Amino acid sequence: MTSLRNLALGLLVMATAWPALADGALPGLLSAEDRSRLERLGILRGTALSESRARGAPADLAALDQALSGALLPVRNVDLTGAWRCRTLKLGRSAGLVVYGWFRCRIVDDGAGWRLDKLTGSQRVSGRFYDDGETRMIFAGALSLGDEPRRAYGQPGARSLIALAVRPGPDRLRLEFPEPPFDSAFDVMELERAAPARR
Repeated sequence: MTSLRNLALGLLVMATAWPALADGALPGLLSAEDRSRLERLGILRGTALSESRARGAPADLAALDQALSGALLPVRNVDLTGAWRCRTLKLGRSAGLVVYGWFRCRIVDDGAGWRLDKLTGSQRVSGRFYDDGETRMIFAGALSLGDEPRRAYGQPGARSLIALAVRPGPDRLRLEFPEPPFDSAFDVMELERAAPARR
């Protein structure tokens, strides 16, 4: 996990002093639009949740409540590497509330920090986590479609994504994406650690 301090999210004010990271200073990496998304995350989340609760089907609402449940656990000094299953919930705008099925994800430590890759499905997310305190991380990544090559956040032609990442259970992660590229006003990616294969 790469080191970053003093990045405020949601209803807090973004900090103005940014220490360097092992793989580059995250604030220098972020676009002005994504900084604004992070500053407004709490407002965007609340609006999208209200719309989804008004329009969502009962089964989808139950899945949303499950994804948003849990008390936040520390993200420091834990090992997040390994196989995960993941699904995306799209909230607001034309999506209303859409809950996708489960796909395969993987988190690795590649020497520069933790990296997440969604391995299956037609929409594949890849990116890195940055430390933002005891219970929060920032995820900066990009979305690729179909067989497109994976791109890094901020690369030319990349569909860049920014998210707040938290750990709402011992074997769970949740990423919250304000104003993602397609369909919705807010996305939630729910991750659960995959069960080990039987021998």
